[in-house]
Amino acid sequence: MALEEQTEREWLGRAKLPHEAVFFFTPLCGTCKVGLRMLEIVQAAGVDLPIVQININFAPALRDGWRVASVPALVLVRDGEPVQTEYAMQSVDSLYRLLKAFTP
Repeated sequence: MALEEQTEREWLGRAKLPHEAVFFFTPLCGTCKVGLRMLEIVQAAGVDLPIVQININFAPALRDGWRVASVPALVLVRDGEPVQTEYAMQSVDSLYRLLKAFTP
């Protein structure tokens, strides 16, 4: 299952969800591709948390406002506000446990 890609404008313009995650990437980032694949596996394993991906090159407001320092970055968001940022996508298991714990 592929993660939905959104633009910064699309994400900012829609209704905020109580719990969700935003995955920041760049197209040429190899570790971003690995992180994306791990997140797809986590979703397929049954984590019921909306996750969108946003190209950080075209998301200056979110990048600067949320102080995203590098990619890949997975930001856990509650009611439109960032609550935790993960830069190290260590394993499918660690991402599964992180997202499962954040899912209401």
